[in-house]
Amino acid sequence: MKWYFIDESITDGERRQGPYSIDEIHEFVNQGKISDNTLVWHSGESDWKTWKEAAQALKEDLPPVPPTDEEMLKDTIEALEQIVKESKFRSRKFAGFFVRAFACVVDNLILGFFGGITLLVLSGAGVLDFETVQQATSAYINDPISAESTNKLLSTPGISTFITIWSVAQAIYFIAFQAIFSATPGKMLARIHIETTDGERLTWITSAARYLGSILTQFTLAIYGLGYLIVCIDPKRRALHDWIARTYVVHNTPKGKDDNAKESEGDKEIQ
Repeated sequence: MKWYFIDESITDGERRQGPYSIDEIHEFVNQGKISDNTLVWHSGESDWKTWKEAAQALKEDLPPVPPTDEEMLKDTIEALEQIVKESKFRSRKFAGFFVRAFACVVDNLILGFFGGITLLVLSGAGVLDFETVQQATSAYINDPISAESTNKLLSTPGISTFITIWSVAQAIYFIAFQAIFSATPGKMLARIHIETTDGERLTWITSAARYLGSILTQFTLAIYGLGYLIVCIDPKRRALHDWIARTYVVHNTPKGKDDNAKESEGDKEIQ
């Protein structure tokens, strides 16, 4: 294919230059002799066009550049990771309402034990009166909706100190266990754990978001605990705080079963 171009630097005489090969044209471009606005033409074209337009047409006509070995390796690894992730998702068994309720009871027993110890320590230190707190707490439990029982509990001397300590301990308990072990002690005992919707472990941020969401879920106890009861109707058994943090609670996969699933998936791909 023979190429021609208009040399604008020539003011007298024939400005059309050529014929040249495409390699020579590229050399002129590198030298600055041909710019984007320089008119070019080659055999087969009906009219002159700028080099910018011609270069774009050349790129479109070229065959696609084959991927490098590094790109092929990267694509292969990503494909395998996606296969493993999809296999893991299909093997998930979402934890239902009752097993989660069992785990919740265990966690609250542990926190309740810690709360009792804290009350005894604060009472021994003279920060609060244990018997007075017991009476105020009993009145609140018997009538939690009553403003009088609530005010009596909150106005008990030293109770604000206890609530602060217990709230911080509860936050650390749930956020730390979820972020480090993907499960609280109650969930470990029930052989269930928490993971993201992508099947990954919870980050500290996700764990904190889930804990804050669980506080919102607790408020739904005033409307028959709807934040918890949606676990019964959701196909993926998510409570309100799972929706907020984009998490699932799933049964633990027995050792060896996950590896067998991966090998089986790999065999299918080879076939």
